[in-house]
Amino acid sequence: MGFFFGGAFEAVFFIMFFLVFGMIVFTLIRGVAEWNKNNHSPRLTVSASVVTKRTQVSHHHHHHAGGGMHTSRSTSYYVTFEVESGDRLELRVSGSEYGLLAEGDFGMLTFQGTRYLSFDRTAREYQ
Repeated sequence: MGFFFGGAFEAVFFIMFFLVFGMIVFTLIRGVAEWNKNNHSPRLTVSASVVTKRTQVSHHHHHHAGGGMHTSRSTSYYVTFEVESGDRLELRVSGSEYGLLAEGDFGMLTFQGTRYLSFDRTAREYQ
């Protein structure tokens, strides 16, 4: 019992702390790298159609100082576009954009790297 409450508990605590801290730092670095890559990518506008739409719901649990817990959730919205060459591109969009787009819509997609910028509907030009 002395072993667990001695050095082993402290070692496990510090290992877990550094693992969680490392995951947070890794996530931040990856996000900044993607943001930077998008900023250095050209803005492209291409003919595209909306192929599919999907959502992803994330649940978050927050502990309060008084011992209570609060649960919240957030929804991410994704749309898959198909360009004339047949290539597909899934981009994250805002909830309002998601609501305006329908599967089968055709138009001009503007994006920069993995960043969705806009979609302007036009008459269908290719099948």
